[in-house]
Amino acid sequence: MNESKERSIPETVKGVPEPTLRRLPLYYRLLKQLRDSGRAGVSCTMIGTELKLDPTQVRKDIEMTGTVGRPKVGYDINELVCAIERFLGWDNTVEAFLVGAGSLGEALMGYGGFTECGLQIVAAFDVDPNKCHRVMHGKHVRHVSKLPNLMRRMKVRFGIITVPAVEAQQAANLLVEGGALAIWNFAPAKIQVPERVIVTNEDLYCSLAVLSQKMTRKLALSRSKGGSKP
Repeated sequence: MNESKERSIPETVKGVPEPTLRRLPLYYRLLKQLRDSGRAGVSCTMIGTELKLDPTQVRKDIEMTGTVGRPKVGYDINELVCAIERFLGWDNTVEAFLVGAGSLGEALMGYGGFTECGLQIVAAFDVDPNKCHRVMHGKHVRHVSKLPNLMRRMKVRFGIITVPAVEAQQAANLLVEGGALAIWNFAPAKIQVPERVIVTNEDLYCSLAVLSQKMTRKLALSRSKGGSKP
């Protein structure tokens, strides 16, 4: 049995401020880019400059991983990359079931970037008989009725929801029934789950609304400035 399937959230992550958890992947991507370019060391000032963040905040975030830089030297990039991977639990593979094999679900199944974050979608589920029994990006698509039993048998604890809003709660119920401990919800709907289940909502409609409104304001301001010119 793969021990990583049974692992829960690392103890070091519990109680860490969410803004820190959201910034650490930014550092991680930058560090890998610097490492690939041939750099061996990095400072908080350099990270802060590249990401337009306060170097003091960068240092505090990195200290959460248990890594301390050396005076006038900074951090060994490879060591810091490994420390962030361990801290976020990305040094082990977490297997996930995806519910909803539509356009978004298929896109997530085909996204190779999840691998470096320790996430592997191993199977997908749908209610559409035309999608069931197909293979998408190497993942078999099964009918949702098979999800709970298969999830328990395979000891998968991570679920991803990419179904329409009206089907979101049903998908969540099946994942909970199967023993999910964490759900990544891309459906534009709030789901109700027991307290033991962690949920992160990625509402694309809300993100688009914010971006669209900001763009509208920017265009209006630009036209206003243009109209004031003689």
